[in-house]
Amino acid sequence: MTKKTNDALSRSDRVLIAALAIVLATASAAIGASLTNHPVIVKAALTKSAPALTRVIPAAAPSPDAAMTQLLAEHRCLSEVLYYEARGEGTQGEKAVAEVVYHRMNTGNYGHSICAVVYEGAGHPGCQFSFTCNGDLHRRKEAPAWSQAEQLAAQILTGQAWRKNSTEGATNYHAVSVTPDWAPALEKTTQIGNHIFYRNGPHTS
Repeated sequence: MTKKTNDALSRSDRVLIAALAIVLATASAAIGASLTNHPVIVKAALTKSAPALTRVIPAAAPSPDAAMTQLLAEHRCLSEVLYYEARGEGTQGEKAVAEVVYHRMNTGNYGHSICAVVYEGAGHPGCQFSFTCNGDLHRRKEAPAWSQAEQLAAQILTGQAWRKNSTEGATNYHAVSVTPDWAPALEKTTQIGNHIFYRNGPHTS
């Protein structure tokens, strides 16, 4: 993996590790002895590729419920994009869609959280992911595929199913059955299953 790829993934890695560390820290703070005037120091080394993270949580830390709610929301948003965008593409295809979400988050141009990226423009014609504006969210989910998406999202969030950048930094993709007008302006990186992936490249303005 190139240094550029490592740099691209590192920001989203830090966001997720920090979120998990906050949950661990605040949960610990809720247990007896940690409810003091002294700060709580928490180290979390959650993946082989991520350095140990040290957070100092003051006595007046956010509630465990608030931190957990945020983390659960991120999990649901990731589960939804995997399910609606790639449930027929197998694990590899779902991971590729997850990579696009993280690459978008890393650019800072689409939002700074998974939910912000996934639901950008939701409910409007310019939505980034079609399921957020075409009514799919109101249709009944296929239970096995939804369960698989939830499990994979949890594994990605905790580093058990780590992203390998198989899309080579892609921030966009489309099904092979369509040819969107934005495609010629981007650099094609690869095809995984029925999706073709693109990143910003020399043809962009």
